[in-house]
Amino acid sequence: MRHLFAYILKHYFFFLFLLLEAFSFSFVVQNNYQQASFINSANKITGSIFNTSNNIDEYFSLKKANYSLVEENASLRDLLSDSYRITDTLIYYQKDTLFQYINAKVINNSVNKQKNYMMLNKGSIHGIRNGMGVITSAGIVGTVIEVSKNFSIVISVLHINNKINARVKKNRHLGSIEWDGSYYRKGLLTDIPTHVRLYRGDTIITSGNSHIFPEGIIIGTVEEYFSKQGDKFNKARINFAVDYNNIYFVYVIINLMKEEQTQLETLQNNE
Repeated sequence: MRHLFAYILKHYFFFLFLLLEAFSFSFVVQNNYQQASFINSANKITGSIFNTSNNIDEYFSLKKANYSLVEENASLRDLLSDSYRITDTLIYYQKDTLFQYINAKVINNSVNKQKNYMMLNKGSIHGIRNGMGVITSAGIVGTVIEVSKNFSIVISVLHINNKINARVKKNRHLGSIEWDGSYYRKGLLTDIPTHVRLYRGDTIITSGNSHIFPEGIIIGTVEEYFSKQGDKFNKARINFAVDYNNIYFVYVIINLMKEEQTQLETLQNNE
């Protein structure tokens, strides 16, 4: 023990150096760990803040873009050729728009009842009136039946009492669209003349014979054709073009010539 103590005294500078080096190394390690931990924590917090901020910016930008897109689509629809009235193609083309469109958002909707309706976030102050047709970019939706100042109620295509004038696109034969209350993606094309033959995939469109929808808006495609001997008219099951369980934005159709058309029809019926 005495020899060991003498040895340490003799070489105490060396052992003091080792001791100081050990302390220095421990401080370096400790400081680096704390610094790294602090930096990592700060980075996580900062990254989270920026990520949240970016998500918020993207959300509002996307929402703004969606609204802009809907506004633009409504404007473009006003410029479509079927929005113009051709008085006489041999004389002139009168660019008075026959139809205009108001965009709206669906705030309530049902598809699982026998009589389904939806509510829109726009009403009379926005120019919406009873009897106006409602569509999406994919096809027809329904008809406005009730209007308040800021809201409106639409009777959906998915309503067992709703009957819509239709036309077979390929041959222009007329029929009617009905819903049997079963599946929201399928409907029935009825009142088809017996001599008209339909095939799977044939396109069904609006007829243009009412004051509600312009001609040519897609309703759906034929899935199965039913022909029964002795019946005056045949039927076909169709696949609706619109997914009525996934509707967000719609367009309400304004027929600018409706009053004139109905007045003329009234005069004709009174003769």
